Amino acid sequence: MNLTVPRDVKTTCCYCGVGCGVIATTDGAQVLAVRGDPDHPANFGRLCSKGSALHTSASPLLRQQVRALVPELRRARGGPRAEASWDDTLDFVAQRIAATIAEHGPDSVAFYISGQLLTEDYYVFNKLAKGLIGTNNVDTNSRLCMSSAVAGYKQTLGADAPPNCYEDIDEAEVIFIVGSNTAFAHPILYRRLEDARKRNPALKVVVADPRRTDTARDADLFLPILPGTDVALFNGMLHLALWEGLTDGAFIAGHTDGFNELKDLVRDYTPRFVAEVCGIAEADLVMAARWFGQSKASLSLYCQGLNQSTHGTAKNAALINLHLATGQIGKPGAGPFSLTGQPNAMGGREVGGMANLLSAHRDLANPAHRAEVAALWGVESVPAKPGKTAVEMFDALASGEIKIIWIACTNPAQSMPDQKLIRMALEKAELVIVQEAYTSTATVPYADVLLPATTWAEKEGTVTNSERRITRLHPVLPKPGLTRHDWEIATNFAARLAPLLGKPAAPFTYAGTEQIWNEHRESTRGRDLDITGLSFKILDERGPQQWPFPEGAAVGRKRLYEDGVFPTANGRARFVVTPYLPVAEPVDARFPLHLTTGRLRDQWHGMSRSGTVAQAFAHAAEPSVVMARADMDRRMLRDGELVHVTSRRGSQILAAQAGEDMRAGQAFIAMHWGQEYLSGRGASHGVNVLTMPAFDPSSKQPELKHAAVKILKAELPARLLVFGWADEAAALRLQSLLRPLMARFAFATCTLFGRDRTGVLFRAADDYAADPALVREIELLFGIDGANVLRYDDTRRGNSRHILVEDGKLAAVALAGDITAEHWLKQMLEGEASVAGLGRLLLSPSSSAPQGFKARGRIVCSCLNVSQNEIGEELAAMPGMASGEKLAALQGKLKCGTNCGSCVPELKQIVFASMKAEAKAA
Repeated sequence: MNLTVPRDVKTTCCYCGVGCGVIATTDGAQVLAVRGDPDHPANFGRLCSKGSALHTSASPLLRQQVRALVPELRRARGGPRAEASWDDTLDFVAQRIAATIAEHGPDSVAFYISGQLLTEDYYVFNKLAKGLIGTNNVDTNSRLCMSSAVAGYKQTLGADAPPNCYEDIDEAEVIFIVGSNTAFAHPILYRRLEDARKRNPALKVVVADPRRTDTARDADLFLPILPGTDVALFNGMLHLALWEGLTDGAFIAGHTDGFNELKDLVRDYTPRFVAEVCGIAEADLVMAARWFGQSKASLSLYCQGLNQSTHGTAKNAALINLHLATGQIGKPGAGPFSLTGQPNAMGGREVGGMANLLSAHRDLANPAHRAEVAALWGVESVPAKPGKTAVEMFDALASGEIKIIWIACTNPAQSMPDQKLIRMALEKAELVIVQEAYTSTATVPYADVLLPATTWAEKEGTVTNSERRITRLHPVLPKPGLTRHDWEIATNFAARLAPLLGKPAAPFTYAGTEQIWNEHRESTRGRDLDITGLSFKILDERGPQQWPFPEGAAVGRKRLYEDGVFPTANGRARFVVTPYLPVAEPVDARFPLHLTTGRLRDQWHGMSRSGTVAQAFAHAAEPSVVMARADMDRRMLRDGELVHVTSRRGSQILAAQAGEDMRAGQAFIAMHWGQEYLSGRGASHGVNVLTMPAFDPSSKQPELKHAAVKILKAELPARLLVFGWADEAAALRLQSLLRPLMARFAFATCTLFGRDRTGVLFRAADDYAADPALVREIELLFGIDGANVLRYDDTRRGNSRHILVEDGKLAAVALAGDITAEHWLKQMLEGEASVAGLGRLLLSPSSSAPQGFKARGRIVCSCLNVSQNEIGEELAAMPGMASGEKLAALQGKLKCGTNCGSCVPELKQIVFASMKAEAKAA
């Protein structure tokens, strides 16, 4: 390979389920740049803020610091892991698993895998567990995000098949967004929605959400429902559709079953009752129902707000009931469209990579389906006993029922609910195998065996996005170090295990991903997701294709059920009776606040990849709990003050922040903040120390979206803040060295900042001043030492300010006690401004900023580094202009929102707020 001549390689984004095409420019040693693939039908050249920064997360300097590059093995529990060869490592694992199976049976072993795996990886793991070992204990982190959507589709429509395509956004007359902050979670689809609204001003957007998110603020109608009341809302809309004659009687009679039973239920969901339950205006409920039912094409977009619930399947089914009853399905612009959260959650579902599924949407409980899969795989049988799903799996690990767990490409010590239980389970396990690309995740320290895997830019195979579109990935870079592809690791292991179990290894011998995919393809023949007409060659030559694409077809099918025939025994869709049930953990006097979780705009999941990109922290720099201003005032809290957020399972200290998006009685924490970035003494393990493991009885998906909490002010007067630039080759290593020190404070965070350079920020608080030796240790890690350090110390008051100056500019700052000067000092450091003229002001006990200092405020456009204060100044100079003119002028002058567009919804709201202030002043 020529390492000097750059070349372009087509791949896909590894973040959300939109499945954006990416063109990566590489010199063979690194990814030099990325851009959207203009030919890819998912994004037509657009990328969001996360996708636009993919090349920075693949930097060789970053990879050297946090990548798992060699196998590591701990032969005795409690001892250190040591580097080992692949042969020694896989032999060790095979022998341990074979011995455990011999003593305790196959169900003593479990696999917990990931929606970030490629379809081929998923397929092999599923076959390894169910076909070779003989256990259905193989589940995935997709259980945490998509399993209620799967169950809802199967109960109503007969198969796990999202019936829509992205083009339906362009065709819809009403778009109903519920349980999704689409502007943050699926930004490129939201760009498409914005375009559709420009082309069709009559398009109505309705958003139902407990928070007034960027998506909700941009809606024509916002329904601020109380947490967990979605089923009541959908039943109430159906009640109104029936009352006002908006149902489609011909469709119901010709294509569905069970409507009379559902009609009996929704009779009681009167507008007054539903408005009271949901906490919304009755008139808004009526308007939403009329818009939805009267429209020629109503499209629903939904995600984790529906799925992550103890009633997630009912929420999905109730929404689909509404579509079926009004005939809003099987036609352009209409249908219930579940948006997948991970890049290949769909692919995992297609190959049956979950504890209750089999390949090609077959059911594990069906003996004929098990026999078909066994014949396809060339194995004797597939076990009938259902496997443990995610929460059940870790419960069984904690109880000792499961002895060995193999975790691939996921981070349960961050993402699973009730972190106390998860960590106890990992500590109790007899063997923990972690197959991972990053050494920095919270799960890796629990690994007895670490298997280094490839990741984005190195992998090759296929993924399927939310609209059932399959895309081929080609490797951009060679495999680093001794890493292996996930499917390779699984098949290499199977070759060693099979003889120990007295079984043939031949069914697990593959020459490459195409052979695996072809086997998967054959499993779909005659099924609802039939792809027998596709091949790697077709995907390469014609680009991404949607399923079904059976043999003989010229193209895949855009949307399903246009003929009104559903994949059920009689071809008819089924209405499901969905009574509203309150949330599993109601608030009370002890825990009076509803806690919800959700996404940040520029981060993704546990941040093992996006968290290596300093620029990704620009929009949300540090963890916080967001509350309504009224709740802040009631607790006498100011922005930035620390609070204890406590549920029935644990407690976490965070900074409190007032949010205009919050309703009184509710609180919000972003899902991304795990122990890697937010910690402290005791059992502080990030946001999921608070969430609960209760799960939906049908989908087994846990309730990650809601918990009852109390919030009390944290009296931690001793503060420490250290921040500074780090060499790119050492920044993540510095962060990893600081993480153990976080546990020596009551509260601590450690994040990144910067754009062209990478900085590290360490913030801590305690109820007493930190040990001077500990502070010194932290300062030395930042290089705050030597003659270039300016020092101010007031031991009586416990205040200090130590500033490293290099070449007349700030390089690192350590503040203890009084840290109120942090904002102007950090801005001067980030701006690399000269401090030569500041003299004593740098060390003055006063926290006042230098004369003429202009605070930038929060970054709104992270792509182009445009701040809220800069936007405000420009808007102040635009009196009398219309909102659209102001937005266009802003984009022309500051360029904000002109790159990826992810900040455009927020820009619109800033413009709107400025116009309100302008009108009030007039």
